[in-house]
Amino acid sequence: MRGSNQSSVSEFLLLGLSRDPQQQQLLFLLFLTMYLATVLGNLLIILAIDTDSRLHTPMYFFLSNLSFVDVCFSSTTVPKVLANHILETQVISFSGCLTQMYFLFELTDMDNFLLAVMAYDRYVAICHPLHYTTKMTHQLCAFLVLGSWVVASLNALLHTLLMAQLSFCADNTIPHFFCDVTPLLKLSCSDTHLNELMILTEGAVVMVTPFVCILISYIHITSAVLRVSSPRGRWKAFSTCGSHLTVVCLFYGTIIAVYFNPASAHSSEKDTAATVLYTVVTPMLNPFIYSLRNRDLKGALYKVVHRKILSF
Repeated sequence: MRGSNQSSVSEFLLLGLSRDPQQQQLLFLLFLTMYLATVLGNLLIILAIDTDSRLHTPMYFFLSNLSFVDVCFSSTTVPKVLANHILETQVISFSGCLTQMYFLFELTDMDNFLLAVMAYDRYVAICHPLHYTTKMTHQLCAFLVLGSWVVASLNALLHTLLMAQLSFCADNTIPHFFCDVTPLLKLSCSDTHLNELMILTEGAVVMVTPFVCILISYIHITSAVLRVSSPRGRWKAFSTCGSHLTVVCLFYGTIIAVYFNPASAHSSEKDTAATVLYTVVTPMLNPFIYSLRNRDLKGALYKVVHRKILSF
């Protein structure tokens, strides 16, 4: 074994989701379809929000940022899966693996922070509607997004540097379709207690704090809505939060299942299934979840698509 800050492994092998050739072909087509839907759906939302002046509000500003993050998030893993299938290889370099892990940490944190910011936006809109424009200023919105990027980048850098200090000896096979932190820790022949401790402490704080903010926001929202006398008014208020709540449940459910369990409780099959949900499926579903329940956004999307069709 080499020194604690060196590694005898220069590359890893990503086993993917299946070793069966027919299943691999099916999975390739499935991943390609979902990736194209993710990119197209989220870019359409960004374009619709940018071109429709009625959507230049804090809620849609955060949604466009969430769509951008989702495109980047999916692009961190899926293109590598598709390229490996086409090139008939399973190799990813050590530096490429760490780079992929860095962006996964950063973009997961960004999803987390943006969902919390969007919950706060809904809290202000429903509980303090008369002060909404004075509270949710352009400067505050920009600060919240920029601050989220800074914290997410620093957190990702911390965990990536800790991973880079580990030694990887004989086994370089990752039973996964990307370089996730859990299988990498299992492959290391170094002491990984510090890495696991940081994930369960600092990492948990980064993930749990926004989640608690979301819970507090929705407790206040629920309390305010229940005081509305009109059933139609209550339904209208709750309906503005339905899309956001759906995404929150899907995102946090899979994150908790994968990362906030002891290493002994993990199995590669369960982890892979859960990570497919939050790295591939959730970014694809977000545009549909937000647009199907939002009349203004559907109208803006229709205008964008109709304009593009006419231009051709």
